[in-house]
Amino acid sequence: MDKVIRWGILGTGKIAKAMAEGLRDTDGAELVAVASRTMEGAQQFGAAYGVPRCHGSYQALADDPDVDVIYIATPHPMHYENAIMCLNAGKALLVEKSFTITRWQAEEIVALARAKKLFMMEAMWSRFMPAIVEAKRIVDSGEIGKPAGVTADFGFAASAGPEHRLFNPELGGGSLLDLGIYPLSLSAFFLGPVASVQAVGELGATGVDVQASFTLQHESGAVSSCLSSLRAASPCELTISGDKGYVRLNSRFHYTNSITVGLLDGSKTELHIPRSGNGYPHEAAEVVRCLRAGLLESPVMPLDESVALMGILDTMRAQIGVRYSADSQR
Repeated sequence: MDKVIRWGILGTGKIAKAMAEGLRDTDGAELVAVASRTMEGAQQFGAAYGVPRCHGSYQALADDPDVDVIYIATPHPMHYENAIMCLNAGKALLVEKSFTITRWQAEEIVALARAKKLFMMEAMWSRFMPAIVEAKRIVDSGEIGKPAGVTADFGFAASAGPEHRLFNPELGGGSLLDLGIYPLSLSAFFLGPVASVQAVGELGATGVDVQASFTLQHESGAVSSCLSSLRAASPCELTISGDKGYVRLNSRFHYTNSITVGLLDGSKTELHIPRSGNGYPHEAAEVVRCLRAGLLESPVMPLDESVALMGILDTMRAQIGVRYSADSQR
């Protein structure tokens, strides 16, 4: 019988709640512990999601001997210190995107995970959605010919105040790290490694990017054109184009269950490929699979790629003029 993988969740915010719901629908996974900065917060979360062990500090979760893997669900700037703490305690990790806030942080936690021979993966859930997996199969099959480009947009009009994580530089605010990571990561998923990037953007009152537009040149020669915005509602679609047709991930592309395939002969096929539960079970199932197989990283979201994409984000922020405190810490 396959081992049940025992999960802990570090953080009790919105995305932590979504993962707790997702783990209920993940075969081979059991949510056994949660940690908050206060015992009260942990106990409230535990009562809501039936979590048996509640910890009033993150360190207590890291030290819990009955947890196999920890999902880090804190804001971006905390991922680095949280990951180091958990890895030093011998825990496998699923780290919410963006992976860290800078490339140097990503490099350090990857080096530590490898030194300690512990599994770690960036939680880019989109790569594991059944519809996106099918789109990748179609592209790789040659049905749309040689892929030449991706166009993608991800935008909504955010009404949050300046202290909110979306706009607060101390919390890693800005459209790129919150939204732009999706078209960036999926462009690389479909077209391969990024060789160069050029970005422009609009800075808001707090100094973070409220919207950004960026063009990627891939090592294959293909190009991607992407938009992220916190001030404008966009269609939220992603299209991969080749010399024989295209595949479109329909709105909202990052967790869509609908894709369209259009070919040069004028044919158009609509495919509906449902996701499991709220979508989170698919990335959780990959973690379960990897841990059972003794893998130290996922071939679908490799660690070196997470590091490289953080470097691309660093470059885009520098081009736009967005700086975080972590930029001056190394």
